[in-house]
Amino acid sequence: MSVHYSQTVVLVRAPFLVDRYGNTTSVRDWANATRTTVRRVAVQPDASTEDGGDRSVVVSGWRLITRRGVDVDLAPGDRVVALGRLLDVDGDVARWTLSGRHHHTEARLKEVSG
Repeated sequence: MSVHYSQTVVLVRAPFLVDRYGNTTSVRDWANATRTTVRRVAVQPDASTEDGGDRSVVVSGWRLITRRGVDVDLAPGDRVVALGRLLDVDGDVARWTLSGRHHHTEARLKEVSG
């Protein structure tokens, strides 16, 4: 598989909402999210699934891959705008090392429709 790092994405991170008692909740405040543009990455298709039960649901998988030696500030719960889609980070972000040094970063992304 040849990977070309020619895409630009936007990383979206929202703070957690605070309830009326001052406690941080698990709900994100997407209206006040920060947006960071990242250039020269690859976003490629990954596994997708369909559920044809009472409600048809399609989960499309994508994978974001950085160039060698490049890391991005991305974490579970963040979102990525890529290929005209708003994608959720799916699980932990993988930071690959080789001989004790950062090699590249990969993140699984998903889009749920239906």
